[in-house]
Amino acid sequence: MDRILEADVVVVGGGPAGINAALASGRLGAKTILVERYGFLGGMSTAALVYPWMTFHTESGEQVIKGIAQEIVERLQELGGSPGHLRDTVGFVHTVTPYHPEIYKLLAVEMLKEAGVKLLVHSFVDEAVVVGDRIKAIQITTKSGKYEIRGNIFVDASGDADVAYLSGAPTYQGRESDGRTQPMTMKFRMRGVDLEQVKAYMLAHPEDFYHKTPFAELNEIPLTGVQGFYTQWKASGVPINRDQVLFFSGPEKDEVLINCTRVQGLDGTDVEDLTEAEEIGRRQVLMMSEFLKSNIAGFSGASISAVGTQIGIRETRRIAGAYSLTIEDVVQGRKFADVIARSGYPVDIHDPSGKGVIAADIEGDGAYDIPYRCLLPEKIENLLAAGRCISTTHEALATTRLTPSCMATGQAAGTAAAIAHLDGTIPRKIDVSKLQLELQKANAVL
Repeated sequence: MDRILEADVVVVGGGPAGINAALASGRLGAKTILVERYGFLGGMSTAALVYPWMTFHTESGEQVIKGIAQEIVERLQELGGSPGHLRDTVGFVHTVTPYHPEIYKLLAVEMLKEAGVKLLVHSFVDEAVVVGDRIKAIQITTKSGKYEIRGNIFVDASGDADVAYLSGAPTYQGRESDGRTQPMTMKFRMRGVDLEQVKAYMLAHPEDFYHKTPFAELNEIPLTGVQGFYTQWKASGVPINRDQVLFFSGPEKDEVLINCTRVQGLDGTDVEDLTEAEEIGRRQVLMMSEFLKSNIAGFSGASISAVGTQIGIRETRRIAGAYSLTIEDVVQGRKFADVIARSGYPVDIHDPSGKGVIAADIEGDGAYDIPYRCLLPEKIENLLAAGRCISTTHEALATTRLTPSCMATGQAAGTAAAIAHLDGTIPRKIDVSKLQLELQKANAVL
């Protein structure tokens, strides 16, 4: 017989969205359980080495994501796990936030304990028990057997809309024309990189790099990242379908995180495709390492120091929600009466089949609103979505999927879940103004 656990709010997925959702719910007094399939927290930030966090700010430098996300950054700073927000030298955005993944893993657990959240790791959700239009429980498989976790309100922060899918809530996947998703990337780190050599080469060859920051300022600000080396990449013949080199410095002084591999045409929710993607991604890591050591200034003495526990996934399923955020909403910087989070990250679509990246800036004040309706799936009344699987179009997902945005929607979902439970209602019927007030009391920016 399954072991049974009960909670007011059940959060599935221990990535940035799920962590913040569970913290928000627990802090409001709801009995909360957080379920995570790995033996550690952090999601793509730790399992897939997504680094650095970008961005909490608009391109002009206004911080539009705070709340629990900012609290995490500040506590990481206190522990020596982050320098805080730094001006970017890559060119996409004007701030990035480096962090140490191992310190983040432990800090997240400590904060969840402080909020009274029960954490279950090594727990894989494989079934949703649905009665009518409500989830009564989820089933998890663990090393100690099956558990049934009963709850009043559920938050799907799985990244892949697993709970929504298992419960029968409608989901979408990929671009509308053919279902193809943004490519997967196996990220890796290298130590022994001479970043002063990299910087010197950039100053001598500015035409070989994409940048918005004047190169004259490179000597005045930290080298947070590099996008370019177009000449070397084009001449290399490395069989990876992209058009540039992209890496970020840190967390150590001689270390970089490399974001260059590209696995296209495979489905991140299909086990056979995932198996193939892991192999392809790791082969590409070795190719990239050899290319960098042989061709790129500052890398001749470098070596691989870490590879992702799993391949990084940008896009899989997302819920069909009460409202679907569009690229027009993002680019026009649209405002919504039911705003629960803001973001200043531009559209950044890694081509599902080509080499490039499609980018678009945000008009107006440089930020757009994410409405509460994007967290509300169709058909299932006691479920909220948070993070990468909220309701958007394929194009809009290219900005809402970024970690700080996921943190913000996670806090909103967890707050809404706790309010719904404490008020004896369902997420669709809560007072949105009350939700907004609670978020602002918790230092969220609306």
